[in-house]
Amino acid sequence: MATTICFIIWVLFITDTVWTRSVRQVYEGSDPEDWTVHDFDCPRECFCPPSFPTSLYCENRGLKEIPAIPSRIWYLYLENNLIETIPEKPFENATQLRWINLNKNKITNYGIEKGALSQLKKLLFLFLEDNELEEVPSPLPRSLEQLQLARNKVSRIPQGTFSNLENLTLLDLQHNKLLDNAFQRDTFKGLKNLMQLNMAKNALRNMPPRLPANTMQLFLDNNSIEGIPENYFNVIPKVAFLRLNHNKLSDAGLPSSGFNVSSILDLQLSHNQLTKVPRISAHLQHLHLDHNKIKNVNVSVICPALPTTLPAEQDSFSYGPHLRYLRLDGNEIKPPIPTDLMTCFRLLQAVII
Repeated sequence: MATTICFIIWVLFITDTVWTRSVRQVYEGSDPEDWTVHDFDCPRECFCPPSFPTSLYCENRGLKEIPAIPSRIWYLYLENNLIETIPEKPFENATQLRWINLNKNKITNYGIEKGALSQLKKLLFLFLEDNELEEVPSPLPRSLEQLQLARNKVSRIPQGTFSNLENLTLLDLQHNKLLDNAFQRDTFKGLKNLMQLNMAKNALRNMPPRLPANTMQLFLDNNSIEGIPENYFNVIPKVAFLRLNHNKLSDAGLPSSGFNVSSILDLQLSHNQLTKVPRISAHLQHLHLDHNKIKNVNVSVICPALPTTLPAEQDSFSYGPHLRYLRLDGNEIKPPIPTDLMTCFRLLQAVII
């Protein structure tokens, strides 16, 4: 009996040991037998938390150079330092890196060695916000999923920069110095899976050309955009969130069909020069038109027409316009709210005038 109990305990011990080892390997990507040496390969300028052996914290330390990165590191934090260059050498052994945060440094394009970033074959997230970049860095690793370049001095996008970045889903270029001449018709070619594009707070006067077909979120606030080409949205049939606040859009600058695009769910056109409420799709849920020059709301024009025939199980209430939020304050409209507005948009929960 005692022998049987001992055997069961031994089996449970071995099973637990194997399970623990495999779980650690899945989540940490490093051999637990190597954990004893982590204290020795940790750069003295940084902190290596024992509870997170794949993370390296080097932020807020006044560093001027990137230290040698151990091979076990997945997550690298170097923000808020005085780093000016990204050479290849510190990353020679860092083949497992998934995340690099270099925000708030002094990095220039001249300071990035050509193969320093492209050699990181598993890198998914790259943060280079608040630096001194004047163009989008290139080449970048094909594996990259998010590229954050906000608040730099970017005015150029070299040809072919995005050609191999088919895994990129988010590109943030807000608060830079982009002009219309920064884009060619094939600038975004290769970004097959891009979903979010942020180019707010630049100096654009026109809509960027030939956006990736899978774009779902397009943010262009705080530019000087005056118009939108006819059929512009045909190229991005999945766009759901469109922000064009603080631009120079006028009625004459809109397509003849307005924003009657079935994919758009949230449309923001605040602080422009519109005098009329543009046409919208029945699928739109949130509409921001505050601080324009609108004097009245012509419901007969903006109310989306219902299909002539409805499915047997549907009625006009559930199948009608989906608009739930409408903001019209800061215009020249005076209360009360037109009754036919509520008759058309029966799902409206908030109207701000």
